Amino acid sequence: MVREVTELLEVLWNRGRDSVSTAPVSSSQLRALYVLDHAGGINLRTLGEVLGSAPSSASRMCDRLQALGFVERSLSSTSRREVTLRLTGRGRTYLADLRARRESALTELVSAMDPAARASLTRGLVDFGRAADRLAPRTRETGRSQGTA
Repeated sequence: MVREVTELLEVLWNRGRDSVSTAPVSSSQLRALYVLDHAGGINLRTLGEVLGSAPSSASRMCDRLQALGFVERSLSSTSRREVTLRLTGRGRTYLADLRARRESALTELVSAMDPAARASLTRGLVDFGRAADRLAPRTRETGRSQGTA
């Protein structure tokens, strides 16, 4: 049963991701944008830690995101050797547009469901979220989870 649920979630997740293009950014770049969106402004080392990437990889990713106009770098107010990363207005607009397109696609899909099935899905997702919340501290301790958007 768990295997079937896992496989179904993977298939549906990938189908959902494929239905709304994230171009011009890759999924790893999108994850970085979400981290920056939630953090407000962070340094490169912290971004790399959250993403689980080497500083050089995180730096190259930020180079590409900066070239797209989605990220800006500025000198830290606390350290001359540190750079702070932030989303630009264009980066925030990109994320808002992507979220709106994803929400629209999900709304269309959920609206096509039978009301009883929609209610069951809601109850199941609420329970799923509660289980994830209960397990989150344990998975962080073992290093199997890194919470990001």
